[in-house]
Amino acid sequence: MSSTPSSTPASPRFARWGCACCTGKAVSYRTSRARVDRKAIRGTWSSKPSLRPSAGGSSGRWSGCAVDSCAVGADRAVASGSDAEAGWSLAGSPCGDRRQPAKGAPDWEPDDHAIGRSRGGPSTKIHLAADGRCRPLAFVLTAGQGGDAPVFTDVMDRLRVPRRRGRPRTRPDMVLADKAYSSREIRNHLRRRGIRAVIPERADQRANRMRRGRAGGRPPAFDRAAYKQRNTVERCINRLKQWRGIATRYEKTATIYLAGLHVAGVFLWSAR
Repeated sequence: MSSTPSSTPASPRFARWGCACCTGKAVSYRTSRARVDRKAIRGTWSSKPSLRPSAGGSSGRWSGCAVDSCAVGADRAVASGSDAEAGWSLAGSPCGDRRQPAKGAPDWEPDDHAIGRSRGGPSTKIHLAADGRCRPLAFVLTAGQGGDAPVFTDVMDRLRVPRRRGRPRTRPDMVLADKAYSSREIRNHLRRRGIRAVIPERADQRANRMRRGRAGGRPPAFDRAAYKQRNTVERCINRLKQWRGIATRYEKTATIYLAGLHVAGVFLWSAR
């Protein structure tokens, strides 16, 4: 007499994820992708406090963060898509040259969708900040040909590190960055906010200062020992690019691609 195998009860720990092996109900890719897109348009991934674990622990101390950027290539279909396919329309514009968001597109979507042209083809540049354990803290998307220094203040403005009590911290003790961020505006910005800048001086800046003699002033302070920890942001970029959808951009809108970065950041925070 043959006996039918008993069904395995759903695991309460993983049932909320909708996994087929745990709940017995398979969720299609279109359904799960639509959920991610709706949350991205509402800004859930970037503003929900539960998706931003505390980087300072119970004491609230936050030693510092490292800032850097990386360029990722965009798929040819994404870069060559029309405005209507990307979720934008020109209807309602008197001149026909100003893009208007279509139905369902967020208001903060950039006009160029954070896709630019560079020598390597269409690309997007990811500007991010990472803590001392290679975990992302903030993301900013620009076109691939954009510079690093002009977006530095935007990255710093998006830093929100929750604490057990009080408001979240927005100012780390120090900021580690490479020579691309060595400018007078960035150093003055960090000095006004009481943040110690660990940024090396470029060769041309050193030469100009030496050429002016005493009028050139003193060289900026640079902690060589602390600068060795800047590799944390490079390692964070390498971990993010382990996902194929982040190493190469396949999304036509910057909002959806930014949501993928936040979801990957949640996985990095959960794994450590």
